[in-house]
This record gives sequence, C-alpha cells and structure tokens, in this order.
Amino acid sequence: MPAILEVRNMVKTYVTGDTYTTALKGVSLTVEQGEFLAIMGPSGSGKSTLMHLLGLLDTPTAGQYLIKGVDVSSLDESELAEARAREIGFVFQSFNLLSRATVMRNVMLPLVYARTPDRLRHDKALAALEAAGLSEDLHYKNSNQLSGGQMQRVAIARALVNSPALILADEPTGNLDTVTGDFILATFEKLRDEGRTIVLITHEHEVAAHADRTIHIRDGLVTDEEGGGVQ
Repeated sequence: MPAILEVRNMVKTYVTGDTYTTALKGVSLTVEQGEFLAIMGPSGSGKSTLMHLLGLLDTPTAGQYLIKGVDVSSLDESELAEARAREIGFVFQSFNLLSRATVMRNVMLPLVYARTPDRLRHDKALAALEAAGLSEDLHYKNSNQLSGGQMQRVAIARALVNSPALILADEPTGNLDTVTGDFILATFEKLRDEGRTIVLITHEHEVAAHADRTIHIRDGLVTDEEGGGVQ
C-alpha cells in the first residue's frame, strides 16, 4: 500500500515583480496510514506554505507531491478540487464555521459540495460528530452559541465527514485555553488510534509532543526529526 502522502524535493518560490522569495527549498517527507505527524517551525519557516501545498490550496514550483501514490501535478483544476474535497479534511485555528448555521448544517456542508445523497447526509454527519466527541444536545444549536472547544470539535467533525485520507490541522489549539486544547489533542490521538492520518502544524513543543513524530522546518528546509512524547 502506498503512503498516504509523499513529498519529494518540494520547492515553492513566490515572485513579486523582480523579487523571488523561496519559501520551501527542497522539502521531502512521507506520512503513512494512521500516523500522527506534527510539523514545527517559527514564523517565516515555511510551515504554512507547506500546509497550503499539502492541502492542495497551492501548487509547488518544483518537486513531487503524491497522495496515495497519485502525483497531484498530473491533475487539472477540477480534479484538484475533487481530490481536495475527497482526500483532505481541514481543521483551522479560527474554526471557519458558519456562525448562524446549526452544528449539523456546518458538518453536512462538505457532503452537499460532494453531492452526497440527502438521505445519507444526516447519518454521516452524526457519525462524524460522535467521532469528534461533541455531545448530542449541541447538534442543533447554532455554532455561535458554542464555546471555543466545542466549535473546534465541530470543525473536526466537518473534517471527518467525507472520510478523507488525511486530516490537516493548522494550529488547531491556538485559540483555546490549555485545558480545552488538551481535550482537542486527545481527540486527535483517539482518531489516530482509530486509523486516521493526521498532520498538524504548530509552533508549540507541548502540542507537538502529542504526535507520533515531529519534523522541524526552518528557512524552508527540514532540519531534524523526533518522536512524540505523549502516548
């Protein structure tokens, strides 16, 4: 079975007028099925650029990116959009929920975009909310009635609802207090134990310690790698 994702010598250069800025300078990494990987780096290190590339939100200047053995550079725009919707679930620091929509509506939204039949949407959303650990009494509240930790669980459920190959989490505890953040990280560990594959971007050692493996990025290069500290 191929790795969930494989990056080979990925380069990303931005051009502004006559100025060339290389954010990634030949990054390589592999993530296996059921692995929980943390990517750490200071501001300006290239970790956010890498996150956008892994999430198919941008394209590399050079190098290869394979998802389940498929080189995504071979896909056209419509195929990239379909792969992004099918293979990748996103969890952001700022939650990115529809504030006046119910929890259930927020979680079902990716299913609408994926043209999932109406009769299946509720059951899939319910299963995702259960996996994310959000209590049933909150499912029909509007998301702006929830606490930060509850909103992040909704965001995790939304990321899970299409059963993606990969969950990408960008600073998912950044807007949460320490206790709530630990609950969210425990949710990611539970999902990993169930066979989900997670890549988490962070600048905090305490957060990265929950992952199976951590890679460090600085100045657009992978500098070192270490195992996680919490099991």
